[in-house]
Amino acid sequence: MKRIVHAFFMCQSMFCAIPCPCRVWDEEARPLMLPMLPLVGLEIGALWAFFGWLTRLLGLPVLIRALVLALWPYLATGFLHLDGFMDVTDAVKSCRDLARRREILKDSHVGSFAVIGLCMLMLSQFAVFASISNDKNCLILLFLPAVSRCGSALAVTALPSMSTSQYAAQKKPTSHLVVLTGMLCLFVALGFVLFGHLGFALIGCMAGYGLALRRGYRSLAGMNGDIAGYALTISELCGAAVFALL
Repeated sequence: MKRIVHAFFMCQSMFCAIPCPCRVWDEEARPLMLPMLPLVGLEIGALWAFFGWLTRLLGLPVLIRALVLALWPYLATGFLHLDGFMDVTDAVKSCRDLARRREILKDSHVGSFAVIGLCMLMLSQFAVFASISNDKNCLILLFLPAVSRCGSALAVTALPSMSTSQYAAQKKPTSHLVVLTGMLCLFVALGFVLFGHLGFALIGCMAGYGLALRRGYRSLAGMNGDIAGYALTISELCGAAVFALL
């Protein structure tokens, strides 16, 4: 039990910008960090849903409300996954050979494709939340980050890693796949049970993750944290877009 608690706080410290009440590093708990990722997503989602409720309660203008909701998932992670999104966008859109694409992925410089992709992402995110009516139940946002992080944890666990990835030498027990799949099914089921047809936003999130993962993984011939962040960012946008359209 102690290792599980340590793994959660380690995961929160690494993948979340929300202040962590307990900073600890336990090397024995490191293999348990990935299964904790969806729980960190629940924490981020809980605050996302809270801001949706609060901005509605305060009667804030639509555009201000949209700005708050559009920025929160990026602020909550310290822009960590946006970094992966930009790196992968630069690499994939370069249309170079595999070796060069991997070099671009690791290049610390920002290319034009990354800037264009980031502008399109931000405009899309803002437009989606500006389109959500005030009478809509934003509590479904609770599960979006959890579902997207289930996708990331499953992809990193199941798919072969690049040799340069931090996950390449990490043990990935198959039992984690069972736990993560169970968590994913639970979150989606709860979405439909608690929020009815709005649960389809979680299906949109899953579909967005799958399509983005396919693009990044096939283009770079391997899995790493940047691809996980790239797919996660797109999946949450897709989930929010489905939510806005329902």
